[in-house]
Parts: sequence; structure tokens; C-alpha cells
Amino acid sequence: MSYRRDALVARRALMGFTQETFAEAVGVEFSTVGQWERGALTPHPWRRPRVARVLKVSLEELDDLLGPGSAEATRKAPDVPQSEEVVASTRRSDVEGDPVDSGVVQDVVASTSRREWPPLGIVSGFVLTLGRKSTGLTQETVAELVGVDVAVVRDWESGRRPLAATGAGELLALSARLCRAGAPATIRRYLHEAIEADLVLSTGITAGATWVDPDRHPLAAAVHRRNVTNLITWPLTGHTPPQLDDLVRTAPAGPVSAYPLLHPDERTRFFDHLLSTAQRAGRAEEPLLRRQAVYLVGFDRRGQVADWLRDEWHRAGHRTITDGDVTGLLEARSASVALASTGENEHIHDFVDRTSGTQAEIANLNYWAYWIGELRDVRTDDSFMTDEDSRAWHGGALLTHLAGRLDPASPHLPLNLHTLHTLVASRPGLLDTHRRLRPALTTALDTLAAGDVLTRTGRDRVAGLRYALRLSGR
Repeated sequence: MSYRRDALVARRALMGFTQETFAEAVGVEFSTVGQWERGALTPHPWRRPRVARVLKVSLEELDDLLGPGSAEATRKAPDVPQSEEVVASTRRSDVEGDPVDSGVVQDVVASTSRREWPPLGIVSGFVLTLGRKSTGLTQETVAELVGVDVAVVRDWESGRRPLAATGAGELLALSARLCRAGAPATIRRYLHEAIEADLVLSTGITAGATWVDPDRHPLAAAVHRRNVTNLITWPLTGHTPPQLDDLVRTAPAGPVSAYPLLHPDERTRFFDHLLSTAQRAGRAEEPLLRRQAVYLVGFDRRGQVADWLRDEWHRAGHRTITDGDVTGLLEARSASVALASTGENEHIHDFVDRTSGTQAEIANLNYWAYWIGELRDVRTDDSFMTDEDSRAWHGGALLTHLAGRLDPASPHLPLNLHTLHTLVASRPGLLDTHRRLRPALTTALDTLAAGDVLTRTGRDRVAGLRYALRLSGR
């Protein structure tokens, strides 16, 4: 009994949790954590994956923390089919020790062996937690505002009950009442984007290495923007999406963890799915699905994935990119950007050099404008990038975005610098209409010119931009 108590307490403390914050992260009552640590209770099998995820351990390591007998209790859990209604009722249970029918004990642990995974809602749940805390509200108060049981709010925030499964009217009411209580008006958009991110994660984790029909795959539905991609990668990198800064800043205590947590098994299944999808989706048949899968594969740091990305670059990056071949352009771009993220920068230099002075520069600008939101309409394929009439977007937001991304240490500096140079060359008046950017841009370019990270081509682009700045200042 003392072994169980000491190991679990030590791991909880190591992760920076008090009993209160750990209870909130897992979605149980405070008293339940005390019972776990005294050895009076063992987490039900359907709650164990969440406990493991919060503690950042595998299910096998969790057995060691809980002590002798915990694994045996899991193995004895009935492994029987259950309806969606029964699964939902199981996840609604929020008090450890409640009577549970033998048919509702099956969970992620039991279903792992059968390749069945529950829907995931951790990103939208985390955004909801930030929105609630930015107003100073408790879960109980939010439950009263929306007219649901407090257990439902807890399940939303923990991700056990995905907001994606919530009715559209209920979701609108939730975001509206959060706004009336003081949350930023942007919470509506953030929740929508977070639900989209959850659908991508949940689809990949559920499918694992198996194929998902493109008609049902969220990566094939629309060209993703930066905001959604940042939310998808949030549990993978731990980097808070910049668009959430206003929520993070106004949430006094913040959530109990720094970012949404994926169990190691979930992370592995997600990346296995991306790699399998990228390998199977044909270049001509499903270019959008394949490209967006390849981009996300770049966040997988396993050695075999880096080898695959190198092969992808040699296949896509060395092929001549003909004018109008958006698929070829973006395949080469995705591979070079992904490899740059792993520390192999030579490929992104090659990509930039090969696209300079071609129609590919127009496609690159259009892509960036869409990526950051200057092109507002959602696109369902990449064909818009070949549009030579770029009056649909102004360029001011893109100029601001790129001016803040000239960090000498950035692995994507060559692409950022190339795009900024192309933008200013195509819209010289931008520097006149955005004079407030000139001091910071001048400083960033001076820093690059004084350093040793640039190639000869990069130095030529910096010199050209500095000259353009001098002209705009006259």
C-alpha cells in the first residue's frame, strides 16, 4: 500500500500537480485522488487512459505507479461490445466508485487491442477551459449558464465528451454565454477551429495505419489555414497557438497543464496514420489529402520518418516544377519545410532557389495569403494558387506576418525571406502604407546582414529589401 501511495504521489508532484489540480485535469472529485493515493481505490479501466495521459506515462508505467493488483483489475474488466449510448453514459460518470454495470466498463484500454478508440475532444476542451477561466467562472457556474449538469462541463473540458458531438445550437449558446460573461468575442471562432483540429486528431488516432476514405477525411475537406494547423499541432509540440494569446493572458490561473495532452499511444497512432495516408494517397488522385498529411508528418521526430521525408524530397523536390503544376510545387514545399523542421536546411534552400523567377512565386504568395487569412473564403483545393490576379488580397497582413519571421535561428528563414522579397517586389507601395513596420523590419534585416546564416542568394534578397526600405523612407 505504501508503494502505491509513494509512487503515485511522487509522479503527481513531479508533473507539478496538487491533488486539486490533478483532480481537475483527470475529471474526478478531489476526494477521489486522495483515495487513489491512499490505495483505497484504483481508477476504473475507462478512466485509466486519461490518468496516464495527464501523468505523461504509458499504461504499463501507470500500473507501476498504482501498485500491485492494478493491472489485474484492468485485465478482469469485461470486454464486451457496447452501444454508443452506453459509452456516452459511461463517460458522463464523474464520481469514482459509482455503481457501473458490467457492460459499461469497456473503454480505451480494452478497445486498444481491438483497434477501437473513442472520439477525442482535448483541443476544444482546452480552449473551453481557457475561455471559462478568462472570465473567472467555475465549471459549476458555466453549467448553470448553459443549463447542463456540471459533469457535462467537466467532460467537455477534459475531452471525454467532444464538443464536436454537441449540437450546433448548444455550442452557439455556450460561446454566446461565455462572451456575455466576459470572454473575448473571438472564443466563438476559437472553439470552431479547435473542433476542426479535434476531428483531424480523432480521425487519425481512431484509424491508426488504416485508410480513411477521402470523402470522410477532414484533411481532404479544405485547405487548412495557420490557425487550425497550429491547433492540430498544439498537443504534439506544446507550443500555444498565437491566436490564443488573448485567452491565455486573461485566464488568471491558467489550466492545470500547459497544453492539451496526448497519450504516447495516441501520438504514435496519429503519426502512423499520417504516414500511411501520405504513402497511399496518390499524387493525382488526392493531392490535398496527401500534401496536408505530409506537412503534419514533419512534426514526427522518429528516425524512420526523417528517412521517408528525405525520400519524399528526392522524389518531389528534384522534379522540375513546371508552371501551373501546383501539386508538384506544394509537394516539394511540404517535404522541404518538414525536413527543415528536423534540422536539414539544405532542401529548403534548394526549393527556394528553384522557384525563384518562375510562376511558382505567384502560387507561393497566394498560398501565404490564404494561410494567414488574407484570402478569407475557404478553398477546397489548391487551384486558387495559380490565379495571377492577386487583387483579391491586399498584402498588408502578410507583410506584417513575414516581417516578424526573420529570426536568424528559424529553420524556415530562407522561405520566409524569399516570400517577403517577392511580396515587396510585387507590391512596392506596401512599405509606404505600412510605415510603422519599417523600424522593426530595418532592425531585422540589419541583424541578418551582420550575421553568417545567409547564402549568397539570401544576402542579395536582404540587400534588395534594405534598398526598398530606403526608397520608401524618402
